[in-house]
Amino acid sequence: MAERADADRLVLVGVVAGAHGVRGEVRIRSFTANPRDIARYGTLSNEQGTRRFEVRVLSEAKGTVIARLDGVADRDAAEALRGVRLFVPRTALPKPGREEWYLADLVGLSAERKDGTAMGRVKSVENFGAGDLLEIERPDGSTVWLAFTRAAVPEIDVASGRLVVDPPEEIAGEVEQTSRTQRRRE
Repeated sequence: MAERADADRLVLVGVVAGAHGVRGEVRIRSFTANPRDIARYGTLSNEQGTRRFEVRVLSEAKGTVIARLDGVADRDAAEALRGVRLFVPRTALPKPGREEWYLADLVGLSAERKDGTAMGRVKSVENFGAGDLLEIERPDGSTVWLAFTRAAVPEIDVASGRLVVDPPEEIAGEVEQTSRTQRRRE
């Protein structure tokens, strides 16, 4: 995966959940702290940057915001956008506070154990419903999932491009076993 420069890096802020009504309004699941703030960050785009959307939030309903997107004039056009993920450039977002990070900033950081040995690189941050998980790609190309908790990730230093991990024994043992197997092959 090629690293993007900060200015080009995109951050997911919402997804179009479907049409609302017959005049082209859409329902958007907003991932911003305040759902209505999705319109505060300027023009949104799809992941490829091929579609751009000016958003005007009208109201909130059932965990979504109801919004108008420029150029979307009827229900069919709104429904065609269902599932479109909405992004903003990383530079459009405010600077995170102390002990805060945008999850997108963690992707690409090197993951090191407390003793300084390399574990791999953060490939992605996902949430499948039970909390945020770091997908760490090991040097051999395999991946391991690690809960993004203070216990498992006690130190994060975005500026230096690294985080310290303290994986639970079942993951730590698996990583150690893989390392011994690789050394025997070499």
